[in-house]
Amino acid sequence: MCIAEPGLWQLLALLQHELLLFAGIFFLIGAVDDLALDVLWLWLWATGRARTRRDLRAALQSRPLHGPVAVLIPAWHEAAVIGDTIAHLLASWPQPQLRLYIGCYRNDPATLAAATSAARGDMRLRVVIHDRDGPSTKADCLNRLYAGLATDEARSGRQFATVVFHDAEDMVDPAALGLLDETIAGGADFVQLPVEPLVQRHGGWFANQLGSHYCEEFAEAHGKAMVVRDWLGAGLPGAGVGCAAARAALAGLAARRADGLPFASDSLTEDYELGIGIASGGGRCRFVRARGEDGRLVATRAFFPNRFEHVVRQKSRWVLGIALQGWDRVGWAGGPIEGWMRARDRRGPLAALVLLTGYVLVLMTALGGLALLTGVGEPVPLTPLLKALLLVNLLAFGWRAVMRFAFAAREYGPGEALRAVLRLPLANLVAIIAGRRAVFAYAGTLGGKAAPWDKTDHDVHPLRMGLAGSPPQ
Repeated sequence: MCIAEPGLWQLLALLQHELLLFAGIFFLIGAVDDLALDVLWLWLWATGRARTRRDLRAALQSRPLHGPVAVLIPAWHEAAVIGDTIAHLLASWPQPQLRLYIGCYRNDPATLAAATSAARGDMRLRVVIHDRDGPSTKADCLNRLYAGLATDEARSGRQFATVVFHDAEDMVDPAALGLLDETIAGGADFVQLPVEPLVQRHGGWFANQLGSHYCEEFAEAHGKAMVVRDWLGAGLPGAGVGCAAARAALAGLAARRADGLPFASDSLTEDYELGIGIASGGGRCRFVRARGEDGRLVATRAFFPNRFEHVVRQKSRWVLGIALQGWDRVGWAGGPIEGWMRARDRRGPLAALVLLTGYVLVLMTALGGLALLTGVGEPVPLTPLLKALLLVNLLAFGWRAVMRFAFAAREYGPGEALRAVLRLPLANLVAIIAGRRAVFAYAGTLGGKAAPWDKTDHDVHPLRMGLAGSPPQ
């Protein structure tokens, strides 16, 4: 008896069935994971545990600090923005106990000149010149800044109480330093304040949408996920900006390393490892959301990248450092809650693969529909299992869109929230490409190749766009 070989259409139908099953199952796992977080946040909100506190911004701005505070800002090729950042920070935070440390490289005279000229005679600024050519890594530059502040401590005989971290393009909130100081003085070892990306209107349409898609991502992450993590007592991943560590906690990190410095110089995500590392050492981490009397969050604001290659580079660095290198550098210790949070942090490469599969299925479905119209193919029957998976995932996608709209609307208004939902395919495309790039970069590191820093370029500061005192539009 001769068994006929399957034709091309049957093979394509079989491939589509298997891809649907793969994507449907993993989309469902991700949906259940997200829904669990959503349910916890909704319960916290309903019981009043997730309510944002209210403060007078002026009172926090003028409040005396509980102890000396050092602010560390590493800078490489940041001449376009570092001057505005320094001037705005020193004007926003008038406390005399503040010391601002700017890390410059010896082969970057433009950034050095911009930093020194921005001080305008303010003696609170310290410019630290790295003794090697740049760029190295942000972690390496932070280690140089740490050594500089330790030298100042030894000379003065007085230790800092708190160390605050920011980036060269940040626009700080006038109330942020008082809030960070208050929380550290209250017993926290690490504190993270919200990050609020600014809506972009200074580029072309595509660039504006690309640069603004960070808005909804941070609105949801810093309005929900970090709130839940804080309540669960899990380690908090630092954003690298708007965060602070108790001086003793930072010294504890340094003591655990052979070189006596708090950061691994080859790390691409030292900000993430900062909060997780302090929590692993028994430190208490806090995420603090507060609004001023004007209703605006006490948050760090900045323009994020709006060129496609820059966005992909930045997000691939995050995926590489957190999801892939994190397995080696951070591990899984800490119990079931910590394990759940770290699994969420590291799902980027798998999520990119599943998203890619989903888009391939969309293309295959379109081709299948075209084949049916031309009479070339036949309808592909769906099993009851696949029908159920598709229905559940469709409902989960609808819920995801509702949550994204709600959190974006809370900070940016309904118009931007609608655009946030429409930007979902764009965000997914970036995630797919960044995930692929990160996996290939990680494979290179396994062969002994150094991971690329892929530093983000900045060419415009919010102050130049007249956004110093206005909410994002």
